[in-house]
Amino acid sequence: MQVNVKWGSKVSASFSELAICIGLMNSVHVERENERLCELKRTVYAEVKAKHDVEALKENPTVRAYRDFYWKLGIDPTKTRPSGEALLRRVLHGSELPCISTVVDAYNLASMKTIIPISGFDGDCLYPPFQVRFARNDEAFLGIGMDKLLPLSDKMLVLADEKQILCVYPYRDSDYTKITEQTRNVIIVGYGAPAIAEKRLEEAVGTTLAYIKDVSEGEIAMVKVFSCKPK
Repeated sequence: MQVNVKWGSKVSASFSELAICIGLMNSVHVERENERLCELKRTVYAEVKAKHDVEALKENPTVRAYRDFYWKLGIDPTKTRPSGEALLRRVLHGSELPCISTVVDAYNLASMKTIIPISGFDGDCLYPPFQVRFARNDEAFLGIGMDKLLPLSDKMLVLADEKQILCVYPYRDSDYTKITEQTRNVIIVGYGAPAIAEKRLEEAVGTTLAYIKDVSEGEIAMVKVFSCKPK
């Protein structure tokens, strides 16, 4: 699959330092759960519990960067938390992450560990090039777990392809492109914020693909950062 990212003119004007990282993985074998995933969860849970204190989390530079970005987008990050922070808080409070499938659980673990919001999509349901843009007021979106369409506004940042919105940036993914046990080719997206270095995004997506390979096999085909700012 040829992957490219277009940036909306309003996004470029408002957030010139924004970037995303895209990773491709082919020939994965998605299962509900397996022992490799269980072991990975135990390892990553122990790592984040040893590293982070939930009371001090709001002062973490990565958490702070996404919270500041949310405020600029008109989202209250204390009510709608960036996904990496939300997953990390859940585990630090003593709960488990949701058990969805080997691939989804693997990218949630990577998002929790890196605190970078990460999406995973069924690559065979996508129509690149991708676009990071503001939504139109006449658009609607059905996210995973939603029972009705969400009307969007032109203040909401989205990731889209040529046919559909894939994600309300960067916290809710589309139900139509979600990973299932029939998925064989996966696209991973690491979402940046203006204060997040491109190297952090690349490392987060690299970690995600390594986790997926560990629990679901597959072959890594690409990891690439796409920056809003011209090189």
